[in-house]
Amino acid sequence: MTEERAKMEQWDIVDNTVFEMILKLKPAGAKIEWTTDYVAEARAEIREVLARLFCEKLKLCTEDEFYP
Repeated sequence: MTEERAKMEQWDIVDNTVFEMILKLKPAGAKIEWTTDYVAEARAEIREVLARLFCEKLKLCTEDEFYP
């Protein structure tokens, strides 16, 4: 697998996980369609927190490895 393909796969994993979390935490009965805008906004906030945890505190990976 090329490095670029690996990056794209990691982006998909992160974005899909963010959307799954949004769906799980939404108010009961609310319908939410995939929209790049709100997934990107949520991802940016979550990424900041998780990057601090994974990369700075736990030293599991670099920020670029977490979300290239």
